[in-house]
Amino acid sequence: MLSFEIPGRETLNVRSVVADYNGTLAINGQLIPGVRERLNRLAESAEVVVITADTYGTVRRALSAVNCRVIVLDEEPGGPGKQQIVRSLGAPNTVAFGNGAIDALMLREAGIGVAVLIGEGAASACILAADVVVTSINDGLDLLLVPDRLKATLRW
Repeated sequence: MLSFEIPGRETLNVRSVVADYNGTLAINGQLIPGVRERLNRLAESAEVVVITADTYGTVRRALSAVNCRVIVLDEEPGGPGKQQIVRSLGAPNTVAFGNGAIDALMLREAGIGVAVLIGEGAASACILAADVVVTSINDGLDLLLVPDRLKATLRW
């Protein structure tokens, strides 16, 4: 478990890290450099779950060296499905990462929602649902890996 004392908020005890794949951890189906290592470091302290529609059909191969659970959604719309998965993991103890409109419910449900604004862009609904917006998934993951970054961003 990862624990964060954030002034003005309750202590955040992170048991799960959930992420969208395409547009968040990957661009055009290809994992962004540096993500594999960061996810594996997070997996030492929390469950890592990747939820995707797997648009490019690459997620399982790309994440084969990552200690994570991959969930491929086949139902439409996927937003409620992602939200339900976060809820089942214990939403208050989950940090979620996403970029699309489909991720907005998941980010809103999570204890901390992080919108990732990279090459594919980010839907305004996702940004409005987020607690934090980052311009790099690696910077977003580092909010959990580098002591005090999340605290510095979210303190009151």
